[in-house]
This record gives sequence, structure tokens and C-alpha cells, in this order.
Amino acid sequence: MKQPNDHINRALQIIAILRTVTHGMVEPASVTIKQKYGQDPYLILISCLLSLRTKDTVSLPASLRLFDHARTPQEMLALPVKTIEQLIYPCGFYRRKAIQLHYVSQVLLDQFNGRVPSTKEELLSIKGVGIKTANLVLGEGFSIPALCVDTHVHRISNRLGLVNTKTPEETEKALQEVLPSEYWIEYNYLLVKWGQNVCVPISPFCSKCPIRSLCPRIGVTSSR
Repeated sequence: MKQPNDHINRALQIIAILRTVTHGMVEPASVTIKQKYGQDPYLILISCLLSLRTKDTVSLPASLRLFDHARTPQEMLALPVKTIEQLIYPCGFYRRKAIQLHYVSQVLLDQFNGRVPSTKEELLSIKGVGIKTANLVLGEGFSIPALCVDTHVHRISNRLGLVNTKTPEETEKALQEVLPSEYWIEYNYLLVKWGQNVCVPISPFCSKCPIRSLCPRIGVTSSR
């Protein structure tokens, strides 16, 4: 069932404001990777896998160190797992992730001719690639409309009352009813920056929030 028009209109107002007020904030890791290396789906995929359960401030430098040594599946497989571990430390679960990067790179060579697939179904067929990662690769790696719902998007969308959901998967489906598809990629980009700087998980900065008049602050018990 479609959401009421006021939900859609409010979401578009929020996007318009965030476009301006997030200018100059630190870019999400995926955007920094694109700016440095171009739109390379493989690098987006690898950097996203490194970012799982790890803050961008840790995973981004790790990605950049790794990409100094390997930027293709063939080059990744040429690196010993121990070397990858050293390059990506201190990412969370760095030993497991080093093994995973070898595995994913081998799957790409064996099943997809060394290229990252451009459909959600094919991406999800790779063990260790979840919905969030698949959607980020589609959006940032291929410019294919996809809603990447990370912790920031899930939290802020519920605070704003645009959705009423318990899981990121539910949030993705609900947002598809609220946002026209041409805004899906940008929505993630804007909310990640907003969630890292203003609408933080604990005690958000509501007093200086320029979208406060559009936000019912659902679930916010304390703020600054």
C-alpha cells in the first residue's frame, strides 16, 4: 500500500534541505573510494565488506592500504591471506575478512569472469554478501537505483517517522513506498553523513538540526 502523499512530500523536503546542510561534511567511504579510483564495482564491494561492523574511520584507511597492493580479483588472490590481514588491521574480524576477500575474489573469477555482477540476485548468491552490501554496490558501483539501508538510514528514517520498522530489511521495503527510485542512492548518501555528524545514535544534536520542524523525533529520549 502506498504511503500518504504527505510522507512523500516530507521526505523530499528533507532531502532538499540535507543536500545543502551536509555540504562540506566528510564523505561516506564509498564516495571517497569513487573519488580516488573511479566507479569501480570491485573496489566498492571490497570496501563495503571491510566496513561491516567497523566504523568508516577504521575501514576506509584499511581499504586504501589494501588498494595500494590489490585492485582486481587476480591481484587480491596473489596476496597471501596473512598480508591482507596486516593491511586491513584493525578492522573488526580482520582475519575472517581476509579469508572472505580471497573467497569473494575467487567466486568472481570462477562464476562471473572476474567481474562484479550487476543484479541483486547474483550479488546475493555470493556467500558473505548481504542485502546492504548488494544495494551499495548496485547504487555506487553501477548507478542502479537501490536503497542501501545501513544503521544510519534505518535509525533516522524511523526517527523521522517516514517508516515504522524493526529491521533494515523492513526499512528498505517501506522506503520503497515513500521515495521515488531516483532518490534511492542519494538518500543513503545524505543520511549516512547526517547520522555521522548530527543525528547520532545517542543524544542527537536536535537543537541545531535544520530539519527538526519536519521530524517527530520518534524514539529520541535525550538530545543536545
